[in-house]
Amino acid sequence: MRTSDFHYELPPELIASRPLENRAGSRMMLVNRATGQITHHAFHHFKDLLPPDHLVVLNDTKVIPARLFSNDGNIELVRTNASDAHHWWCLVRPGKKMKIGRSVQVGTSTGTVVDTNEKGERLILWDHPPDLEKHGHLALPHYMEREADRADRDRYQTVYAKKDGAIAAPTAGLHFTPELLGEIDHTFLTLHVGVGTFRPVKVEDPSEHEMHSEHYFLHQEAAQKINSAKKIAAVGTTVTRVLEHLARDRQIAACSGATDIFIYPPFQFKAVDTLLTNFHLPCSTLMMLISAFASRELILEAYAKAVEEKYRFYSYGDCMLII
Repeated sequence: MRTSDFHYELPPELIASRPLENRAGSRMMLVNRATGQITHHAFHHFKDLLPPDHLVVLNDTKVIPARLFSNDGNIELVRTNASDAHHWWCLVRPGKKMKIGRSVQVGTSTGTVVDTNEKGERLILWDHPPDLEKHGHLALPHYMEREADRADRDRYQTVYAKKDGAIAAPTAGLHFTPELLGEIDHTFLTLHVGVGTFRPVKVEDPSEHEMHSEHYFLHQEAAQKINSAKKIAAVGTTVTRVLEHLARDRQIAACSGATDIFIYPPFQFKAVDTLLTNFHLPCSTLMMLISAFASRELILEAYAKAVEEKYRFYSYGDCMLII
C-alpha cells in the first residue's frame, strides 16, 4: 500500500469555498459496503436512510478564532495548544523572525518565544493572553483560498458546538439543524480538531507518517449510552478516531486524554458500524480512514461518481453515509 493509492482527480470548481444557504440542503451519497451499491439522496433524509437501532455520536467541539496577527502585520500566529492561559504553542510565520527571546505584540498583549518543538511550533509566554474574540480569526482550510468573514463565525461551526478548543470544524456535523438532531437518538463526545488535520501525508509509505495528537473528552452519560447501544453511527472521522481509540471489546469508559490513532487499511473496527463523513482531500489520512472502513476500491468508485455527479467537496461540501 502506497500513499499514492489514495489519489483521485478533482476539478477545482467542485471545491466548496462557501456554505450553502441551508445547512440541511446538502446532498448525501449512500454507500452500502455489503452490496457495493451507491445511491444519491438529500441530507434531510438522513434519519430515514440510517439503518435501525443506531445511536448517533457527534463531536461537540467548538472552533475558536485561533489565528492572530501582530500589530504591525508582520507575524502570523495560529494557536495549536495552550498548556495554561499564558503559555500558548503556536505555528508562526515567518518562523525565522521568531527565535527564542523574540517578542510579538497582539493588541495590548506582549508574547515572548520561550521554547520550540520538533514540529516547528513556538511556545509563546504572554504577559496577558490576547483576546481571541477581538483579535482572532478563524483558520479556514487553505483550499478555500479566501479569508474568513463574519458569516464563517456561524457556519464554520456545528449547531451543537459547545466546548471551546478546535482549530478546524468537525465538518460532517455541519449539515445538522436542531430539528434534524431532535429526530434521532444521539449523544456527544469532544475531540478538539487540531492543525494536523491540514497536514498532508508526505511519505509514500503511510506507516511512516507521524499522526498528529488531539485531545478528547468522553463523559459518563455518553459512555453509558454508547455501551448500551446496539449499533453506533459516527458523525465524522473525529468521532470515529476517538471511539476506535477507546474501544475495548465495545466497552468504552468515561475518560479524557489524547489520541494519535492513525486508521488505514487494513483495520479492524471495534466500535463504529456506520459513518457519516464529508469528501476528503486526495492521499489524506482521512481518505485512508474511510478506505479502511469500506474498501479503497469502493471509496474511489464513490468519489469518481461524486465528481461525475458534481458533488461539492471538502469542509463546506456534501457528504457520504457509509453503511
